[in-house]
Amino acid sequence: MTGGNRGIGRAIAEAFLAQGDKVAVTTRSGGAPEGALDVRCDVTDPDAVEAAFAEIEAAHGPVEVLVANAGITADTLLLRMSEGDWSSVLDTNLTGSFRLAKRASKGMLRLRRGRIVFISSVVGLLGSAGQVNYAASKAGLVGMARSIARELGSRSITANVVAPGFIETDMTAVLSDEQKDTIKSQVPLQRYGTTDEIASTVLWLTGPGATYVTGAVIPVDGGLGMGH
Repeated sequence: MTGGNRGIGRAIAEAFLAQGDKVAVTTRSGGAPEGALDVRCDVTDPDAVEAAFAEIEAAHGPVEVLVANAGITADTLLLRMSEGDWSSVLDTNLTGSFRLAKRASKGMLRLRRGRIVFISSVVGLLGSAGQVNYAASKAGLVGMARSIARELGSRSITANVVAPGFIETDMTAVLSDEQKDTIKSQVPLQRYGTTDEIASTVLWLTGPGATYVTGAVIPVDGGLGMGH
C-alpha cells in the first residue's frame, strides 16, 4: 500500500499486519510500521513505481491487494489556483493511483485474482470550496475504479473506492476548536471518524466477505455525504 507512514494509511497497514498478512508500505521518506517492508517510492515517478514493485515482488511475491492511499493537498480558491497547484495534486492523487493500479494488475492478471482499493474522500463527490484540484483528483478515482472493475472483473479482480469523511489525523489536529465544532455540526453522527474505522472497511473490502463487491464507493463519513 502507498502512503502508509501516518494517519489513515498507517492504520490500514497495521490492520493488515495484525491479521498476519505480508505488507509492503511505500512512502517518500520512510517510517513504515514495524513488520512491514519499508519501500521508498514517489508515485509521480513511473520509474520509481516500477522499482518499488520489483523490490516488493522479490521480497513477497506478486501483489494480491493494492491500497492506493498516497495523497496531497494544495488548497486555494479557484481564481488563485496555479497550474502547479492543479498539476501536482492531480499527478500524485489520480495519476499516481493509475500508475500503481496498472503495475499491480499485471501480477493480478497472472494470478487470476486481486483486490484494488482506492482511498478517495467525501469531498470527491460532495465538493469543497478551495479544493477544486483535490476534489477533482478524488472524484477521478471513482471513474477509474469502475472502469477497472469492468475491464478486469472476468479475472476475479475487484476495484473499489473508500470515501472517508472527516477523520482524526495529524491533518485535522491543526484545526481550531471552532472549526472542529463547525465540521461536527454537519455530520449526522456528530463526531469525527477514526483511522481504525477506515482500516476496518478496507479489510472488509479485501477479505472473504466482499468477493462479490466491485465498482463500489463505500462512504465512511458519519453520514456527511449521503446521497452522493
